[in-house]
Parts: sequence; C-alpha cells; structure tokens
Amino acid sequence: MTDAIATVADHMQTELVTLGAGMEIIHAITLLLDTGVSGACVLDDEGQLVGFLSKRDGLKAALNAAYYKEWGGTVADLMSREVETLDAGLDLVSAAERFVASSYRRFPVLEDGRLVGQISRTDVLRALSRQWR
Repeated sequence: MTDAIATVADHMQTELVTLGAGMEIIHAITLLLDTGVSGACVLDDEGQLVGFLSKRDGLKAALNAAYYKEWGGTVADLMSREVETLDAGLDLVSAAERFVASSYRRFPVLEDGRLVGQISRTDVLRALSRQWR
C-alpha cells in the first residue's frame, strides 16, 4: 500500500481575509495589518478572484500618502490583476517548487475556478517538514 500524496487542499488556509476592489486602500491596509496576513485576495461581487493586494502594494500607497499628505484610492488602483494561483489538487512538492521559483509568499488556491483557500510558504514548509520527523 502506498501513502496518499498530500495536496495543497490538505494544508491550505480556508478562513480567508478578502477584499473588494472598491474598498478604500487605507481600510484594506488596516485590515491586512490587524489580521497579520501579508496579502489578501480581491473578489468581485460574484466572488470571483480579480486581484491580489499585498503589504508591498500597501507600501506604495503609504509612500504616496507621505508625498501628498493624504491616503487616496481604492484597492483596484493598487492590486495586482494578474494573479498566480495553485490548484487545490496540486501535490505539495509541486507547490514547493512553485514557491521556490517565485517571490510570492502565498498563493490563492482555486478549485473548479473558484477561490477555496490560500496557501503560504509556511504552510507548505510545515507540511513537508512533518514528513521528516
């Protein structure tokens, strides 16, 4: 008998912080800071993934605010629109390879085209390290 291969779905986070594209950027940044996540998926009114906002994007807004002495704009103004995702059924070794090949700290996870979770570098590393204990 062989062991089942662990997948992204087995180790992803399902309690997600999500944002709306029309949300004021200062509120979105505050939400990221208060929840301690490095980024959040941006969903449209139908729940479809339309972007991703990271703390790095928030730094861009903060710099702009420092120059102009006010926060302005919405999540849509600063979010990344081309979002790399992982499939929920992807095995963890392949997920680790995707992380190593990218600068992203987390990936949204899709199943049948719908957002079902997020997985971080930490989630994958923790899951893989359990195999060696």
